[in-house]
Amino acid sequence: MLAQALEHVFGFSSFRAGQESVISQIMQGESACAIFPTGAGKSLCYQLPATQLPHLTLVISPLLALMHDQIAFMRRKGIAAATIDSTQTPEQTKQVMEQIRRGDIKVLMISVERLNNERFRQFIAPIPISLLVVDEAHCISEWGHNFRPDYLKLPAYREQLNIPQVLLLTATATPAVVEDMQRKFAISSNNTTLTGFYRPNLHLNVVAVEEAQKQQALIKQLQPDPHLPTVIYVTQQQTAENIAEWLQTQHIPATAYHAGMNHETRVSIQEAFMSGRAPCIVATIAFGMGVDKVDIRRVIHFDLPKSIENYSQEIGRAGRDGENATCTVLANQSSLNVLENFIYGDTPDKAAIQGVLEDIKQAGQQWEVMLHSLSRTYNIRLLPLKTLLVYLEMAGVITSQYSYFADVKFQCVASPDTITAKFQGERREFVAQLFACAVKAKTWYKMDFQQLWQRFGAERKRALKALEYFHEQGWLSLATQQATQVFSVSSHEIDVQAQAEQLHHLFAKKEESELARINQLLALLASSTCISQRLADYFGDRDAPTTCGHCSVCQGHIAHLPPRPELPAIDVQALSSWCQHFAAACDETPSHAATTRFLLGLSSPLHTKIKAKTIPGFGALASYPFQTVNAHVLAEHGAKQ
Repeated sequence: MLAQALEHVFGFSSFRAGQESVISQIMQGESACAIFPTGAGKSLCYQLPATQLPHLTLVISPLLALMHDQIAFMRRKGIAAATIDSTQTPEQTKQVMEQIRRGDIKVLMISVERLNNERFRQFIAPIPISLLVVDEAHCISEWGHNFRPDYLKLPAYREQLNIPQVLLLTATATPAVVEDMQRKFAISSNNTTLTGFYRPNLHLNVVAVEEAQKQQALIKQLQPDPHLPTVIYVTQQQTAENIAEWLQTQHIPATAYHAGMNHETRVSIQEAFMSGRAPCIVATIAFGMGVDKVDIRRVIHFDLPKSIENYSQEIGRAGRDGENATCTVLANQSSLNVLENFIYGDTPDKAAIQGVLEDIKQAGQQWEVMLHSLSRTYNIRLLPLKTLLVYLEMAGVITSQYSYFADVKFQCVASPDTITAKFQGERREFVAQLFACAVKAKTWYKMDFQQLWQRFGAERKRALKALEYFHEQGWLSLATQQATQVFSVSSHEIDVQAQAEQLHHLFAKKEESELARINQLLALLASSTCISQRLADYFGDRDAPTTCGHCSVCQGHIAHLPPRPELPAIDVQALSSWCQHFAAACDETPSHAATTRFLLGLSSPLHTKIKAKTIPGFGALASYPFQTVNAHVLAEHGAKQ
């Protein structure tokens, strides 16, 4: 039956490695985990079951471009698929919701953040769902390369929405991360399919090259055939622009692509690449997810990839047609300080963690918080802040209850009286109460839920549902702002000092693990044994050949990476002046780490608040290692005492 559906719906005559066993497990009512390399056909593992299962298949996907490509593919195959995302107009969203309610949609794709949306959860709760699919499922592991704290809530959401089965998909999970994924979703190792990471058609090369010689080395890679479909990966948006412009002067048809471009520009560049009109793309990692071009013949890393996982994902876009493709890293150690500094930039100060804990301790039984506001107050970036809150949940200090919009406003299309008149009896009474507790400004009404409860005992949840319905009917235009998260405080006897120490230690461990990831990447690039085999082994694939015969090491070229550049001694007087400028701009004495982040130009909420880019010294030491600059800042502080 599965083979029939495969041919009838998708036009494929046979399954690829691993697909059939994963799909069979899903069709037998079990949960499953599929670890397939990039381009090995993970998506079919949910697309085919979605055509056979009775209810909706809900897919969590991290990237818009990926969602839109998958939706387009499924629609071409006659599968009723849709997305609810930030690019849609309210009318488009309303239409999709109607189709879902009627049961006309088989696959709905959303971002994980969508589930934090109170309005969305109210809508999806009564909809029967057959299968939850988590794409890029490695994001659920804090020891993975792309941890996203919101993914940790997925097991709880699955329970709340009564979804019987889960399918986890990823291309980049080490054995430790796979174990973490299995544990969090209670999936047995018997239901985990790993198809192997070795790709015999990929020729992996590492070319050791000094930073000053990289452009010439790049030309050397491209000149034999400038029109071969090629992706060149760089770290920064500006580098993408510069390299593309320079390649054009060398008569190589290159186009830049990065997240700083508007959506329309990115779409048109992607389409030109897919059709072959733009053969060479110079891109940040924003490019590639969902780019299903089968004949990419070259992937070149002009800058070092961020990790082995990123490297594997990026080279995995080459040679998907099974024909030979070349993947080359132009490698040296000159950018290592910058790569490592980004990691240090994410660790909150111990005093900031203490501040958050004090907040919780003083909150009583319930703690309501707006993340952006908390981020600014304690100078913690949003991602580490979300991670901190997850750690506090895991430690049993707080328990996530729900989130709501502090600010619910609406603009009337029909008058309140007209809307009220559409209902009878108790419902009409409730609608009249709702409008009685809406405070009108010029054209917008703002809901006062407190008053609604105190005067009429009417619940916020019912009011929000009614407003949502009016919005869908086109009677009013609804706007929600300022998402507020509500936690119950599980423990009032918080030892702030000890808890902060413990949490800071957890972040330090995470820091170590990220730094180790960079060292693992360097070890792979400078390997004296087969690169293909080492890469496969990293992901737990024990079946790859010991020597592939076609990587640069097997060809007799071991890469000896040029070392980190010698940097001039730091000017102590200049540093002292910069530290003073920074301290003068802050409301209170900044920590040593905060001062170091300022000198390295690492973004933080505080920098936005004080317009750090306008202060002398911001980013002045960006190419120096964090620890070196921090030692100078500590010495400067000691000298002041």
